[in-house]
Amino acid sequence: MYEILKLNKISPVIKNVFDGKYTLSDESENPDGILVRSANMAEYEVKDKLLAIARAGAGVNNIPVTEMAKKGVVVFNTPGANANAVKELVILAMLLASRDVIGGNKWVNSLTENVAKATEKGKSAFAGHEIKGKTLAVIGLGAIGKLVAESALFLGMKVVGYDPYVTEKVKKEFEGKAEICGFDEAIERADIITLHVPFNANTKNMINAEAISKMKKGAIIINMARGELVDAEAVKEALHEGKIGEYVVDFPDENTINSEKIIVIPHLGASTEEAEDNCAVMAGKELVEYIENGNITNSVNYPGVNKARTGKVRTCILFNAADKDDVEKIAGDKEVAVKGDYGYAVFDGDAAVKFDKAIRIRTIA
Repeated sequence: MYEILKLNKISPVIKNVFDGKYTLSDESENPDGILVRSANMAEYEVKDKLLAIARAGAGVNNIPVTEMAKKGVVVFNTPGANANAVKELVILAMLLASRDVIGGNKWVNSLTENVAKATEKGKSAFAGHEIKGKTLAVIGLGAIGKLVAESALFLGMKVVGYDPYVTEKVKKEFEGKAEICGFDEAIERADIITLHVPFNANTKNMINAEAISKMKKGAIIINMARGELVDAEAVKEALHEGKIGEYVVDFPDENTINSEKIIVIPHLGASTEEAEDNCAVMAGKELVEYIENGNITNSVNYPGVNKARTGKVRTCILFNAADKDDVEKIAGDKEVAVKGDYGYAVFDGDAAVKFDKAIRIRTIA
């Protein structure tokens, strides 16, 4: 029997992923796997049974990924499972920032008499502009950014994209439709800028005073990715000066609430019923496949290896990348994969394989 610990409330559809070999618990002290959404795992004490953690979502800032890798714990995320939900919120954000629906709603609800007449007289203050024909800069062309770009093109917008890791497949898909260029060029050309990159040391405050100075006057900034990508103080100053038009953010904090021309959304990006179901199912399947077959898909700290089993016993070896040559000596023609500082290999045969230098080694009969 395998124990799966839930550190957050997870969509009930998750129960359909696990069969009778699993128990789902909110309090397991020594689980085989963990399902998590937003809970901070920085202080979580890893016990000897823990094989993997699956984050029901894309970002893993709440999980000490490197520390887990050192302990032989595979960390999964669910890229793309919530992409449509976030995409739809980005489209909504573009419209809210372009047409002052929120301001207009507040104003019209403040009227006390002759509402129809007063509305016709004052509505021009909230008219705004259309997004058709405007240039959208999509910063990050992963699962979400790609969907946003496709939708924007469908809505008649011009699209420029920036992603230092853009794939050849994405380049081909957008050839003749959207232009992929450098970061500075993208934000310089854009009427609207939308962010779809992970938060890390390289992306922290990527939208700062210097970046804002390169933007068009009145540009709109949309941040449905991570609050820390944007220097809120620099944005507020630019809004005050009229350099940028609106800022829409899905990560409320003390710096963004109750600020004129900042639309704050209560972290709804991936909170649709459909997205939560999709993330839960994907996370559960990743745990099951790794626990039962040793296959890794969508790990953020170990390389992906996904192979059909061909022997009576499968040996799974998690190792330091520095020991790759030693693993290859016992691998023969088997696949040995490395990602950053860590590697993974599986061996199928009639008996288990031994490797003394492994971070973790286990056999699956």
